[in-house]
Amino acid sequence: MKIFLDTANLEVIKKYNDMGLLDGITTNPSLLSKEGGDPQKTMEEISRIIKGDVSLEVVAENYEGMMEQGRRLRKYGDNVVVKVPMTAEGLKACKALTAEGIPVNVTLIFSPNQAILAAKAGAKYASPFIGRLDDVGKDGMNLIREIKQIYLNYDFKTQILVASIRHPMHVVDAAKIGADVVTLPPEVLEKMLKHQLTDIGLKNFLADWEKLKSEDPNISI
Repeated sequence: MKIFLDTANLEVIKKYNDMGLLDGITTNPSLLSKEGGDPQKTMEEISRIIKGDVSLEVVAENYEGMMEQGRRLRKYGDNVVVKVPMTAEGLKACKALTAEGIPVNVTLIFSPNQAILAAKAGAKYASPFIGRLDDVGKDGMNLIREIKQIYLNYDFKTQILVASIRHPMHVVDAAKIGADVVTLPPEVLEKMLKHQLTDIGLKNFLADWEKLKSEDPNISI
């Protein structure tokens, strides 16, 4: 399963990319606004840092605007995937951009029906928002199970990109189901790195090493 980071923070992207953890990045207008500065320079820099796919989102609501913005976003790098909303105009743009060789991520998916339509339109990625479904009392992870089964039934090539992840167990559940990608906010990825038993074990190992050094100051690894 691929791990994407859902952020436009360059410092955070570099941090986790240097660890070899990132297969790609997803952004949206809200994330770019949060970071401030020139969004064009930020998108260009993200596309340069990351070797995998970088989803950059259109802000137009009509087909013509999405096509114009999609072509312009693609110029930031050959790894750019144009992100369009799950609307009639978005699906139309998805089909047309895909035909031009520009990969598309259809975002804001909340039902199996929408996931089917995204795949039919030729999307490279379909992005179901599981956390937002959980927020309204639905089972977001069950949506991933349903989409996975449907895509397997018909051999759809569209990849399931699990979005709106709220905690590490969402990642584990998505991996068990067989989702292709999860996109994580930095705080969730940070939690995945941590475990109290790891901290305790490391502390004990270092304490034992210091004990050895006190008995023999010349000891080394």
